[in-house]
Amino acid sequence: MNSILARIPYLKFFGERRRMTLAVLAALILALVALGVYVRYSGTAIRYATPQEADPYVRFDMEAYDSILANYWMPHDKYDLSRIFDLSAEKVTGGTFPLATSTRAATAAMLAKAFSAATSTAAKRDFAEKTVAVVLYNLIPNGRDQLLSAREETALRQDVSNINPASNLYDSLGLAKGASIAEVDAAYAKKEAALAASSSPDAAAKRQELAYAHEVLGSGYTKSLYDTAQIEPSVFKHILGHTLYLDFDKVSPTTLQEFARAVDSASTTPGLDSMILDMRSNVGGALDFLQNFLGLFIGDNQYAFDLYHQGDYEVQRTVQPVFPELSRYGDIAILTDGLTQSTAELTTATMKRMRLAHVVGVTTRGWGTVENTYPLATEIDPATKFTLLLVNSLTLRDDNQPIEGNGVVPDVDTSKAGWQGRLPQYFRSASLIQALADEATKPPLH
Repeated sequence: MNSILARIPYLKFFGERRRMTLAVLAALILALVALGVYVRYSGTAIRYATPQEADPYVRFDMEAYDSILANYWMPHDKYDLSRIFDLSAEKVTGGTFPLATSTRAATAAMLAKAFSAATSTAAKRDFAEKTVAVVLYNLIPNGRDQLLSAREETALRQDVSNINPASNLYDSLGLAKGASIAEVDAAYAKKEAALAASSSPDAAAKRQELAYAHEVLGSGYTKSLYDTAQIEPSVFKHILGHTLYLDFDKVSPTTLQEFARAVDSASTTPGLDSMILDMRSNVGGALDFLQNFLGLFIGDNQYAFDLYHQGDYEVQRTVQPVFPELSRYGDIAILTDGLTQSTAELTTATMKRMRLAHVVGVTTRGWGTVENTYPLATEIDPATKFTLLLVNSLTLRDDNQPIEGNGVVPDVDTSKAGWQGRLPQYFRSASLIQALADEATKPPLH
Protein backbone atom coordinates (compact mmCIF):
# COMPACT_ATOMS: atom_id res chain seq x y z
CA MET A 1 0.00 0.00 0.00
CA ASN A 2 1.29 3.44 -0.88
CA SER A 3 -0.87 5.55 1.41
CA ILE A 4 0.81 7.53 4.18
CA LEU A 5 -1.43 5.93 6.81
CA ALA A 6 -0.29 2.48 5.72
CA ARG A 7 3.29 3.41 6.67
CA ILE A 8 2.36 4.62 10.18
CA PRO A 9 2.77 1.90 12.83
CA TYR A 10 -0.63 0.75 14.10
CA LEU A 11 -0.05 1.52 17.76
CA LYS A 12 1.23 5.01 17.03
CA PHE A 13 -1.75 5.78 14.82
CA PHE A 14 -4.15 4.40 17.43
CA GLY A 15 -2.59 6.62 20.07
CA GLU A 16 -2.82 9.70 17.86
CA ARG A 17 -6.47 8.96 17.07
CA ARG A 18 -7.24 8.41 20.77
CA ARG A 19 -5.67 11.76 21.70
CA MET A 20 -7.58 13.42 18.89
CA THR A 21 -10.84 11.83 20.05
CA LEU A 22 -10.29 13.00 23.63
CA ALA A 23 -9.53 16.50 22.39
CA VAL A 24 -12.71 16.55 20.34
CA LEU A 25 -14.76 15.31 23.29
CA ALA A 26 -13.24 17.93 25.56
CA ALA A 27 -14.05 20.68 23.07
CA LEU A 28 -17.60 19.35 22.70
CA ILE A 29 -18.16 19.31 26.46
CA LEU A 30 -16.86 22.88 26.78
CA ALA A 31 -19.17 23.99 23.99
CA LEU A 32 -22.20 22.31 25.57
CA VAL A 33 -21.42 23.80 28.97
CA ALA A 34 -21.12 27.23 27.38
CA LEU A 35 -24.54 26.77 25.81
CA GLY A 36 -26.07 25.48 29.00
CA VAL A 37 -27.21 22.32 27.21
CA TYR A 38 -25.63 19.43 29.05
CA VAL A 39 -26.23 16.54 31.40
CA ARG A 40 -23.80 16.16 34.31
CA TYR A 41 -23.44 12.95 36.28
CA SER A 42 -22.48 13.19 39.95
CA GLY A 43 -22.99 9.88 41.70
CA THR A 44 -26.62 9.01 41.04
CA ALA A 45 -27.74 12.61 40.53
CA ILE A 46 -28.25 14.02 37.04
CA ARG A 47 -28.30 17.73 36.37
CA TYR A 48 -30.13 18.86 33.25
CA ALA A 49 -29.93 22.08 31.27
CA THR A 50 -32.99 23.29 33.18
CA PRO A 51 -34.56 21.77 36.31
CA GLN A 52 -37.81 21.15 34.41
CA GLU A 53 -36.05 18.71 32.06
CA ALA A 54 -35.80 16.12 34.84
CA ASP A 55 -39.33 15.35 33.56
CA PRO A 56 -38.77 13.21 30.43
CA TYR A 57 -41.80 14.72 28.71
CA VAL A 58 -40.46 18.25 29.08
CA ARG A 59 -37.05 16.94 28.06
CA PHE A 60 -38.54 15.31 24.94
CA ASP A 61 -40.07 18.60 23.80
CA MET A 62 -36.94 20.56 24.62
CA GLU A 63 -34.77 18.11 22.70
CA ALA A 64 -37.04 18.79 19.72
CA TYR A 65 -36.64 22.54 20.42
CA ASP A 66 -32.83 22.23 20.30
CA SER A 67 -32.88 20.13 17.14
CA ILE A 68 -35.10 22.64 15.34
CA LEU A 69 -32.80 25.53 16.27
CA ALA A 70 -29.77 23.60 15.05
CA ASN A 71 -31.16 22.08 11.86
CA TYR A 72 -34.17 24.02 10.54
CA TRP A 73 -33.44 26.06 7.42
CA MET A 74 -34.62 29.51 8.59
CA PRO A 75 -32.21 31.92 10.35
CA HIS A 76 -32.93 32.12 14.09
CA ASP A 77 -33.82 35.81 14.01
CA LYS A 78 -36.61 35.22 11.49
CA TYR A 79 -38.90 33.25 13.78
CA ASP A 80 -39.69 32.97 17.50
CA LEU A 81 -39.50 29.27 18.34
CA SER A 82 -40.38 29.77 22.00
CA ARG A 83 -43.58 31.54 21.02
CA ILE A 84 -44.45 28.79 18.56
CA PHE A 85 -44.06 26.21 21.36
CA ASP A 86 -46.24 28.35 23.64
CA LEU A 87 -49.03 28.67 21.08
CA SER A 88 -48.80 24.97 20.27
CA ALA A 89 -49.13 23.99 23.94
CA GLU A 90 -52.22 26.20 24.19
CA LYS A 91 -53.64 24.64 21.02
CA VAL A 92 -53.13 21.08 22.27
CA THR A 93 -54.40 21.56 25.85
CA GLY A 94 -56.88 24.40 25.47
CA GLY A 95 -55.21 26.12 28.42
CA THR A 96 -53.08 29.25 28.73
CA PHE A 97 -49.46 29.08 29.87
CA PRO A 98 -47.81 32.51 29.80
CA LEU A 99 -44.30 32.57 28.38
CA ALA A 100 -42.07 34.85 30.47
CA THR A 101 -39.50 35.48 27.71
CA SER A 102 -38.60 33.99 24.36
CA THR A 103 -35.72 31.96 25.78
CA ARG A 104 -34.95 28.29 26.12
CA ALA A 105 -35.25 28.34 29.91
CA ALA A 106 -38.61 30.13 29.79
CA THR A 107 -39.88 27.62 27.24
CA ALA A 108 -38.98 24.71 29.51
CA ALA A 109 -40.72 26.41 32.45
CA MET A 110 -43.83 27.01 30.32
CA LEU A 111 -43.94 23.37 29.23
CA ALA A 112 -43.55 22.16 32.81
CA LYS A 113 -46.62 24.19 33.82
CA ALA A 114 -48.56 22.74 30.93
CA PHE A 115 -47.54 19.17 31.77
CA SER A 116 -48.52 19.64 35.41
CA ALA A 117 -52.15 19.75 34.30
CA ALA A 118 -51.93 16.26 32.79
CA THR A 119 -53.63 13.62 34.93
CA SER A 120 -51.81 10.50 33.70
CA THR A 121 -48.66 9.25 32.02
CA ALA A 122 -50.63 8.59 28.84
CA ALA A 123 -51.92 12.17 28.89
CA LYS A 124 -48.38 13.53 29.30
CA ARG A 125 -47.11 11.39 26.46
CA ASP A 126 -49.96 12.48 24.22
CA PHE A 127 -49.36 16.14 25.09
CA ALA A 128 -45.61 15.85 24.45
CA GLU A 129 -46.11 14.27 21.03
CA LYS A 130 -48.91 16.56 19.91
CA THR A 131 -47.13 19.74 21.01
CA VAL A 132 -44.08 18.87 18.92
CA ALA A 133 -46.30 17.83 16.00
CA VAL A 134 -48.17 21.16 16.07
CA VAL A 135 -44.91 23.12 16.33
CA LEU A 136 -43.53 21.31 13.30
CA TYR A 137 -46.70 21.79 11.29
CA ASN A 138 -46.52 25.53 11.82
CA LEU A 139 -42.93 25.95 10.69
CA ILE A 140 -42.61 27.42 7.20
CA PRO A 141 -43.42 25.87 4.75
CA ASN A 142 -46.47 24.78 6.75
CA GLY A 143 -47.02 21.04 6.99
CA ARG A 144 -43.63 20.04 5.60
CA ASP A 145 -41.91 19.20 8.93
CA GLN A 146 -43.13 16.18 10.88
CA LEU A 147 -42.71 14.04 13.98
CA LEU A 148 -42.22 10.46 12.81
CA SER A 149 -42.59 7.26 14.78
CA ALA A 150 -40.15 4.46 13.99
CA ARG A 151 -42.74 2.81 11.74
CA GLU A 152 -43.45 6.05 9.89
CA GLU A 153 -39.73 6.68 9.39
CA THR A 154 -39.32 3.19 7.93
CA ALA A 155 -42.22 3.80 5.54
CA LEU A 156 -40.65 7.12 4.50
CA ARG A 157 -37.30 5.49 3.77
CA GLN A 158 -38.99 2.74 1.76
CA ASP A 159 -40.82 5.36 -0.28
CA VAL A 160 -37.60 7.27 -0.98
CA SER A 161 -35.97 3.98 -2.03
CA ASN A 162 -38.92 3.18 -4.34
CA ILE A 163 -39.84 0.11 -2.30
CA ASN A 164 -43.50 -0.88 -1.98
CA PRO A 165 -43.80 -3.74 0.58
CA ALA A 166 -47.44 -4.31 -0.40
CA SER A 167 -46.61 -4.79 -4.07
CA ASN A 168 -46.52 -8.24 -5.66
CA LEU A 169 -46.04 -8.00 -9.40
CA TYR A 170 -45.93 -11.78 -9.67
CA ASP A 171 -49.60 -11.87 -8.63
CA SER A 172 -50.50 -9.84 -11.71
CA LEU A 173 -49.10 -12.67 -13.84
CA GLY A 174 -50.50 -15.47 -11.69
CA LEU A 175 -47.04 -16.64 -10.70
CA ALA A 176 -45.24 -17.46 -7.47
CA LYS A 177 -42.53 -15.05 -6.33
CA GLY A 178 -39.19 -15.77 -7.90
CA ALA A 179 -40.56 -17.36 -11.07
CA SER A 180 -38.06 -17.46 -13.94
CA ILE A 181 -37.97 -15.00 -16.82
CA ALA A 182 -39.18 -17.76 -19.15
CA GLU A 183 -42.17 -18.35 -16.90
CA VAL A 184 -42.83 -14.61 -16.78
CA ASP A 185 -42.77 -14.37 -20.58
CA ALA A 186 -45.11 -17.34 -20.98
CA ALA A 187 -47.59 -16.10 -18.37
CA TYR A 188 -47.61 -12.62 -19.90
CA ALA A 189 -48.25 -13.96 -23.43
CA LYS A 190 -51.11 -16.16 -22.23
CA LYS A 191 -52.86 -13.43 -20.22
CA GLU A 192 -52.29 -10.79 -22.90
CA ALA A 193 -53.87 -13.05 -25.54
CA ALA A 194 -56.89 -13.60 -23.31
CA LEU A 195 -57.41 -9.83 -22.91
CA ALA A 196 -56.59 -8.81 -26.48
CA ALA A 197 -60.13 -9.27 -27.78
CA SER A 198 -61.75 -7.16 -25.03
CA SER A 199 -62.28 -3.41 -25.37
CA SER A 200 -63.64 -2.75 -21.89
CA PRO A 201 -61.97 -0.15 -19.61
CA ASP A 202 -61.26 -2.89 -17.08
CA ALA A 203 -59.44 -4.92 -19.71
CA ALA A 204 -57.38 -1.90 -20.77
CA ALA A 205 -56.32 -1.26 -17.17
CA LYS A 206 -55.50 -4.93 -16.69
CA ARG A 207 -53.39 -4.97 -19.86
CA GLN A 208 -51.44 -1.96 -18.58
CA GLU A 209 -50.86 -3.74 -15.25
CA LEU A 210 -49.70 -6.86 -17.08
CA ALA A 211 -47.36 -4.89 -19.34
CA TYR A 212 -45.75 -3.20 -16.35
CA ALA A 213 -45.28 -6.47 -14.46
CA HIS A 214 -43.74 -8.02 -17.58
CA GLU A 215 -41.43 -5.06 -18.11
CA VAL A 216 -40.11 -5.28 -14.53
CA LEU A 217 -39.90 -9.07 -14.23
CA GLY A 218 -38.92 -9.85 -17.82
CA SER A 219 -35.49 -8.21 -17.55
CA GLY A 220 -32.64 -9.67 -15.53
CA TYR A 221 -31.57 -6.33 -14.04
CA THR A 222 -34.96 -5.01 -12.92
CA LYS A 223 -36.11 -8.49 -11.86
CA SER A 224 -33.06 -8.86 -9.63
CA LEU A 225 -33.77 -5.52 -7.91
CA TYR A 226 -37.40 -6.45 -7.40
CA ASP A 227 -36.67 -9.98 -6.16
CA THR A 228 -34.02 -8.90 -3.65
CA ALA A 229 -35.49 -5.66 -2.29
CA GLN A 230 -38.87 -5.04 -4.01
CA ILE A 231 -37.35 -2.02 -5.77
CA GLU A 232 -39.36 -1.07 -8.83
CA PRO A 233 -37.94 0.74 -11.89
CA SER A 234 -37.88 4.52 -11.95
CA VAL A 235 -36.70 5.15 -15.55
CA PHE A 236 -38.54 3.98 -18.68
CA LYS A 237 -36.96 4.15 -22.14
CA HIS A 238 -38.50 4.63 -25.61
CA ILE A 239 -37.03 5.55 -29.01
CA LEU A 240 -39.03 8.23 -30.85
CA GLY A 241 -37.48 8.67 -34.27
CA HIS A 242 -33.97 9.95 -33.60
CA THR A 243 -34.87 10.95 -30.03
CA LEU A 244 -34.15 8.96 -26.88
CA TYR A 245 -37.13 9.43 -24.55
CA LEU A 246 -36.61 8.68 -20.85
CA ASP A 247 -39.49 8.91 -18.39
CA PHE A 248 -38.28 9.54 -14.83
CA ASP A 249 -41.12 8.22 -12.70
CA LYS A 250 -39.37 9.31 -9.50
CA VAL A 251 -35.86 9.72 -8.10
CA SER A 252 -34.68 6.65 -6.22
CA PRO A 253 -31.27 5.19 -5.26
CA THR A 254 -31.26 3.18 -8.53
CA THR A 255 -32.31 6.03 -10.85
CA LEU A 256 -28.80 7.11 -11.82
CA GLN A 257 -27.79 3.57 -12.70
CA GLU A 258 -31.03 3.05 -14.63
CA PHE A 259 -30.37 6.25 -16.59
CA ALA A 260 -26.82 5.19 -17.43
CA ARG A 261 -27.99 1.73 -18.50
CA ALA A 262 -30.69 3.24 -20.71
CA VAL A 263 -28.21 5.59 -22.39
CA ASP A 264 -25.67 2.81 -22.79
CA SER A 265 -28.22 0.42 -24.31
CA ALA A 266 -29.24 3.14 -26.79
CA SER A 267 -25.64 3.54 -27.92
CA THR A 268 -26.14 0.86 -30.57
CA THR A 269 -29.17 2.67 -32.04
CA PRO A 270 -27.93 4.68 -35.04
CA GLY A 271 -28.87 8.29 -35.67
CA LEU A 272 -29.92 9.36 -32.19
CA ASP A 273 -29.28 13.10 -31.82
CA SER A 274 -31.59 14.29 -29.06
CA MET A 275 -33.09 13.37 -25.73
CA ILE A 276 -36.27 13.97 -23.72
CA LEU A 277 -36.12 13.76 -19.93
CA ASP A 278 -39.74 13.48 -18.80
CA MET A 279 -39.99 14.77 -15.22
CA ARG A 280 -43.77 15.11 -15.16
CA SER A 281 -45.45 13.94 -11.94
CA ASN A 282 -42.01 13.18 -10.50
CA VAL A 283 -42.15 13.69 -6.71
CA GLY A 284 -38.36 13.76 -6.37
CA GLY A 285 -36.16 11.83 -3.98
CA ALA A 286 -32.59 11.83 -2.67
CA LEU A 287 -30.80 15.13 -3.31
CA ASP A 288 -27.41 13.59 -4.10
CA PHE A 289 -28.91 12.23 -7.31
CA LEU A 290 -28.36 15.60 -8.98
CA GLN A 291 -24.68 15.86 -8.01
CA ASN A 292 -24.14 12.46 -9.62
CA PHE A 293 -26.43 13.04 -12.61
CA LEU A 294 -24.99 16.44 -13.50
CA GLY A 295 -21.46 15.07 -13.30
CA LEU A 296 -22.25 12.72 -16.19
CA PHE A 297 -22.72 15.83 -18.37
CA ILE A 298 -20.03 18.23 -17.09
CA GLY A 299 -17.55 16.14 -15.10
CA ASP A 300 -16.40 15.67 -11.54
CA ASN A 301 -15.95 18.42 -8.90
CA GLN A 302 -17.77 21.09 -10.90
CA TYR A 303 -20.19 23.63 -9.40
CA ALA A 304 -23.66 22.07 -9.31
CA PHE A 305 -26.03 24.20 -7.19
CA ASP A 306 -26.43 26.09 -3.91
CA LEU A 307 -28.43 25.19 -0.82
CA TYR A 308 -29.73 27.98 1.42
CA HIS A 309 -29.48 27.17 5.15
CA GLN A 310 -29.84 29.66 8.02
CA GLY A 311 -28.64 32.61 5.96
CA ASP A 312 -25.73 30.85 4.25
CA TYR A 313 -25.34 29.50 0.74
CA GLU A 314 -23.72 26.07 0.69
CA VAL A 315 -22.10 25.12 -2.62
CA GLN A 316 -22.67 21.56 -3.85
CA ARG A 317 -20.35 20.00 -6.43
CA THR A 318 -20.62 17.15 -8.90
CA VAL A 319 -19.25 13.74 -7.97
CA GLN A 320 -19.14 11.79 -11.26
CA PRO A 321 -16.89 11.94 -14.33
CA VAL A 322 -18.30 12.70 -17.79
CA PHE A 323 -20.26 9.86 -19.41
CA PRO A 324 -19.01 9.88 -23.05
CA GLU A 325 -22.19 8.27 -24.41
CA LEU A 326 -24.06 11.52 -23.68
CA SER A 327 -22.01 13.54 -26.16
CA ARG A 328 -24.20 12.57 -29.13
CA TYR A 329 -27.28 14.28 -27.67
CA GLY A 330 -26.95 17.85 -28.91
CA ASP A 331 -30.54 18.74 -28.05
CA ILE A 332 -32.09 17.90 -24.67
CA ALA A 333 -35.62 18.77 -23.54
CA ILE A 334 -37.07 18.38 -20.05
CA LEU A 335 -40.84 17.93 -19.74
CA THR A 336 -42.52 19.34 -16.63
CA ASP A 337 -45.99 19.71 -15.16
CA GLY A 338 -47.56 21.07 -11.99
CA LEU A 339 -46.65 17.88 -10.12
CA THR A 340 -42.92 18.01 -10.88
CA GLN A 341 -41.37 18.66 -7.47
CA SER A 342 -38.39 18.48 -5.13
CA THR A 343 -35.24 16.92 -6.65
CA ALA A 344 -36.96 16.75 -10.05
CA GLU A 345 -37.51 20.52 -9.89
CA LEU A 346 -33.93 21.21 -8.85
CA THR A 347 -32.63 18.95 -11.62
CA THR A 348 -34.79 20.86 -14.11
CA ALA A 349 -33.66 24.26 -12.81
CA THR A 350 -29.97 23.27 -12.81
CA MET A 351 -30.01 21.81 -16.31
CA LYS A 352 -31.77 24.98 -17.47
CA ARG A 353 -29.31 27.26 -15.64
CA MET A 354 -26.34 25.55 -17.28
CA ARG A 355 -28.02 25.54 -20.69
CA LEU A 356 -27.73 21.80 -20.92
CA ALA A 357 -31.46 21.52 -21.62
CA HIS A 358 -34.54 23.59 -22.35
CA VAL A 359 -37.79 23.10 -20.46
CA VAL A 360 -41.13 22.34 -22.09
CA GLY A 361 -44.40 22.10 -20.15
CA VAL A 362 -45.87 24.21 -17.36
CA THR A 363 -44.46 25.76 -14.17
CA THR A 364 -43.48 23.10 -11.65
CA ARG A 365 -45.09 22.61 -8.24
CA GLY A 366 -42.76 24.86 -6.22
CA TRP A 367 -41.78 22.29 -3.60
CA GLY A 368 -38.18 23.36 -3.23
CA THR A 369 -37.14 22.08 0.18
CA VAL A 370 -34.55 19.58 1.35
CA GLU A 371 -35.64 17.47 4.32
CA ASN A 372 -33.46 15.45 6.68
CA THR A 373 -34.29 13.23 9.64
CA TYR A 374 -33.00 13.88 13.16
CA PRO A 375 -33.60 11.21 15.84
CA LEU A 376 -34.73 12.13 19.34
CA ALA A 377 -32.90 10.28 22.11
CA THR A 378 -35.38 10.98 24.92
CA GLU A 379 -37.79 8.09 25.39
CA ILE A 380 -41.43 8.79 26.23
CA ASP A 381 -42.94 5.66 24.76
CA PRO A 382 -41.21 2.29 25.35
CA ALA A 383 -42.87 0.94 22.20
CA THR A 384 -41.22 3.32 19.74
CA LYS A 385 -38.55 5.89 19.00
CA PHE A 386 -39.25 9.26 17.42
CA THR A 387 -37.51 11.25 14.71
CA LEU A 388 -37.92 14.80 13.47
CA LEU A 389 -38.31 15.32 9.74
CA LEU A 390 -37.08 18.89 9.22
CA VAL A 391 -36.69 21.17 6.23
CA ASN A 392 -32.94 21.66 6.43
CA SER A 393 -32.39 23.79 3.31
CA LEU A 394 -34.09 25.57 0.44
CA THR A 395 -33.12 25.00 -3.19
CA LEU A 396 -32.74 27.75 -5.78
CA ARG A 397 -33.90 27.90 -9.38
CA ASP A 398 -32.04 29.21 -12.44
CA ASP A 399 -32.64 32.91 -11.52
CA ASN A 400 -31.43 32.36 -7.90
CA GLN A 401 -34.95 32.73 -6.50
CA PRO A 402 -36.19 29.95 -4.18
CA ILE A 403 -37.94 27.10 -5.96
CA GLU A 404 -40.20 26.88 -2.91
CA GLY A 405 -43.49 28.63 -3.66
CA ASN A 406 -42.32 29.71 -7.12
CA GLY A 407 -41.61 26.61 -9.16
CA VAL A 408 -39.46 26.41 -12.29
CA VAL A 409 -40.81 28.32 -15.29
CA PRO A 410 -40.62 26.50 -18.66
CA ASP A 411 -38.97 27.93 -21.76
CA VAL A 412 -41.95 26.74 -23.80
CA ASP A 413 -45.25 26.89 -21.92
CA THR A 414 -47.60 24.23 -23.29
CA SER A 415 -50.61 25.89 -21.64
CA LYS A 416 -50.35 28.77 -24.10
CA ALA A 417 -51.80 28.70 -27.60
CA GLY A 418 -49.33 28.11 -30.40
CA TRP A 419 -46.65 26.63 -28.14
CA GLN A 420 -45.60 24.17 -30.84
CA GLY A 421 -44.46 27.08 -33.00
CA ARG A 422 -41.95 28.13 -30.35
CA LEU A 423 -40.10 24.81 -30.29
CA PRO A 424 -37.72 25.66 -33.20
CA GLN A 425 -36.51 28.68 -31.20
CA TYR A 426 -34.93 26.30 -28.69
CA PHE A 427 -34.31 23.02 -30.53
CA ARG A 428 -32.54 22.09 -33.77
CA SER A 429 -33.41 18.41 -34.05
CA ALA A 430 -36.43 17.84 -36.29
CA SER A 431 -37.00 14.51 -34.50
CA LEU A 432 -37.04 16.18 -31.08
CA ILE A 433 -39.39 18.95 -32.22
CA GLN A 434 -41.81 16.37 -33.61
CA ALA A 435 -41.59 14.17 -30.51
CA LEU A 436 -42.30 17.15 -28.24
CA ALA A 437 -45.24 18.25 -30.36
CA ASP A 438 -46.64 14.70 -30.14
CA GLU A 439 -45.94 13.86 -26.48
CA ALA A 440 -45.62 17.05 -24.40
CA THR A 441 -49.35 17.26 -23.61
CA LYS A 442 -50.00 13.51 -23.39
CA PRO A 443 -49.41 11.32 -20.31
CA PRO A 444 -45.81 10.16 -19.76
CA LEU A 445 -44.75 7.02 -21.60
CA HIS A 446 -44.21 4.25 -19.06
